Amino acid sequence: MIDLRSDTVTRPTPDMLSAMIKADVGDDVFSEDPTVNKFQQKIAGMFGKQAGLFVPSGTMGNQLCLHVLTKPGDEIIIDELGHIFNYETGAAAHLSSLQLKPLQGDQGKLNSGLVRSAIRTRNEWDPWSRVVAIENTTNKGGGACYLKNELLSLREVVNEHNLKLHLDGARIWNAITATGIEPEFFGEIADTISVCFSKGLGAPVGSMILGTDEMIRKARRSRKMWGGGMRQIGILAAAADFAVEHHWSLLEEDHRRARMFAEMISEVSAYSVEPDRVETNIVLFKIHNRSAAECVDKLAKHGIGMVAFGPNIVRATFHFQVGDKGVAKAVDQLKNMV
Repeated sequence: MIDLRSDTVTRPTPDMLSAMIKADVGDDVFSEDPTVNKFQQKIAGMFGKQAGLFVPSGTMGNQLCLHVLTKPGDEIIIDELGHIFNYETGAAAHLSSLQLKPLQGDQGKLNSGLVRSAIRTRNEWDPWSRVVAIENTTNKGGGACYLKNELLSLREVVNEHNLKLHLDGARIWNAITATGIEPEFFGEIADTISVCFSKGLGAPVGSMILGTDEMIRKARRSRKMWGGGMRQIGILAAAADFAVEHHWSLLEEDHRRARMFAEMISEVSAYSVEPDRVETNIVLFKIHNRSAAECVDKLAKHGIGMVAFGPNIVRATFHFQVGDKGVAKAVDQLKNMV
């Protein structure tokens, strides 16, 4: 199968499995797993943060960050396409008694003007604006990246109003690859960051949150409370570390293949896509001759995996286990369906 449903579908490589088997492990609930301890320090240092905490999923990572930055009744300002708003099952309300305020940005990206206009007054009857949550790259926005000046402008507004900024960096590795922005810059911009190792990097499981020592201490207790306390997780941390060291460099090829795919299907009248807006490994394209669900179903019958992202929008997500031949096969099948 040419599986373009997501960059989470990759399988561990033999070398990654070997690293997992060789990992030195201990009980992480007692903070005794040497591999995860070293890995947390490594990623925190990379982004210029004091500490990191390995978590099972990006959703848990985002929710832990919101939890330590807020009080019940606070409001989170977020783009309407944000993962936290669309794909985390209302967790902010359920776990932390938070309200989300979605705004209509551009390709899932907020700007300083939008955020400034959305900040609440501090009346007793208002939910209090507390956090601006951004996503980089944007999933439902088609893999778009923030530029440095956009992030600096957002940080300026956050500082003006004494707010916090959380960065959902599930695909931050793609953003760094596409823009050349150094990891430390994101650490300066954001109060908390969540990063994922099981998407484009290809680890089987795992994300990490980054912040101050105090934030991570609070998050560690909440992680346990929410069922995320794990034992010999050095096995998983070793896979994630291997992915950072050996697969990060492959993302540029994923981006190239995504653009190549977009350019090829843009020549077919049944589909609409803007290749110039493909910045990373995600391609969203519109279908004119059938519904997205019908298209995805037909593709699946021919061994091509994609997902419906709306009534007539399909998403194709590229990763290192789909090469140029896979791209060509997917394009050929889309052409055959016209």
